[in-house]
Amino acid sequence: MRNVLLGCMGIAAMGAASGGFAHAAAHAPKTHRLEATPATVAYGYYWSDAPPVLRIDSGDIIDVDTLLTNTPTGLAQAGVPEQSIQGSLKAIESEVTGDRKGPGGHILTGPVYVEGAARGDVLEVRILSIDLPLAYGYNGCKGYLPENCENGAPLTIIALDRQKMTAQFLPGIVIPLKPFYGSVGVAPAPELGRVSSNPPGRHAGNLDNRELVAGSTLYIPVFAAGALFEIGDGHAAQGDGEVDQTAIETSLRGRLQLIVRKDMKLKWPRAETAGDYISMATDPDLAVATKAAIQEMVDFLVAEKKLTPHQAYQLVSIAGNVAVTQLVDKPNLGVHVKLPKSIFVGK
Repeated sequence: MRNVLLGCMGIAAMGAASGGFAHAAAHAPKTHRLEATPATVAYGYYWSDAPPVLRIDSGDIIDVDTLLTNTPTGLAQAGVPEQSIQGSLKAIESEVTGDRKGPGGHILTGPVYVEGAARGDVLEVRILSIDLPLAYGYNGCKGYLPENCENGAPLTIIALDRQKMTAQFLPGIVIPLKPFYGSVGVAPAPELGRVSSNPPGRHAGNLDNRELVAGSTLYIPVFAAGALFEIGDGHAAQGDGEVDQTAIETSLRGRLQLIVRKDMKLKWPRAETAGDYISMATDPDLAVATKAAIQEMVDFLVAEKKLTPHQAYQLVSIAGNVAVTQLVDKPNLGVHVKLPKSIFVGK
């Protein structure tokens, strides 16, 4: 049985994991195809009152399309041929207008209502696969140090070699492609209303965490009935920090399994990959976000690995890696802590 990154619950890990997976295995998972259309997207927001575009059972899989965060006009001005601009993007930009749009800028597919999810639960999001439907992505230039950007410069269009899984940024500079979703989240607490898709938060959302590739799992606190899961902001590659405000932005198609975990309690989203446990936090103050992300890892080690807080804090300093996730999704800055699983050699 694989490890599960748990919150501070006072429950043994094996018991918690078996409870969650037993629920997921109660029925054979059904796969639901979810295309991005004017009727199936939330343009620029997470919201507990947003009507779901799909209802699924816990443990089911969604085969979902997401669209890059730009407009047909912006892509055409940057040199993308008309025939290479997705028809779904054209339809959404044409039809999703007025109060159906904003306050953020991301086209998010969803929301998906997961039966049984209630406030206080956790939604386990297993990212099973991510594919690149387009042969290009783009990078802009704003972000943390915009004084480096050339005024009026168009988007930089970057060709994607989907066979080699690389992209040539400039002659002699080749970037490995590691696609992931910049925005994966649930509805925030109802009292917060319609929340912009731009900043991340406790509901996850625009985390821009490049560790969340295929094979990873994200755990998100649930704040509204059904969780109301949304996803988008596809990236083909990105560095920690996302300093100019964009990665290699592109559309994605992915398969994700959504599981309601009633045996977990979390304050902040957490994740795990094949090699690491990951804690994370956000705040307008980078120092506050950093302290919260470190404390989340300490709390995990106390609950899951049975360390004392003293030992856990020492271990994060000895073996953990604190990284700035993103610096540009105002007002919240993001920090995550990675701790390698390989250091735990005992039973």
